[in-house]
Amino acid sequence: MSDSVKKYHEDKLVQQDKDDFDAYNDAVAHFELDYPELAEEFHHIQHEMYKMFAAKHMDYGLNNIALGGDLTNEDDKKFSLTGLCIRLTDKISRLKNLLINGKHYVKGEGMEDTFIDIANYGIIGLLVGRDKWKK
Repeated sequence: MSDSVKKYHEDKLVQQDKDDFDAYNDAVAHFELDYPELAEEFHHIQHEMYKMFAAKHMDYGLNNIALGGDLTNEDDKKFSLTGLCIRLTDKISRLKNLLINGKHYVKGEGMEDTFIDIANYGIIGLLVGRDKWKK
């Protein structure tokens, strides 16, 4: 591909990214205007999630997710993501039991905590996949 054709395609991709960014910002502005309470609560939940994420990883350490591997290595990254998938499966099973039984036996581990754990594992998966999970 010639340099001018390559530049055209790069410029087109940059414009598409800008258009996507503008569309998302427009949607956010409209959403926050139309649904202020929902938007505020969403941000509140994100903060709760972050506090739990930070506290748990200060307790467990980052190696807990890396499973002793080097996440710059694709096989180790796949192993880590497999571990996250297993943890998510465990949390979903727990959530199903909480819904069916209507009660929980571990103090501080109710349905809300389980939903937060599930969401945080999803974010951790993105961090690992994007090569941001570093020791």
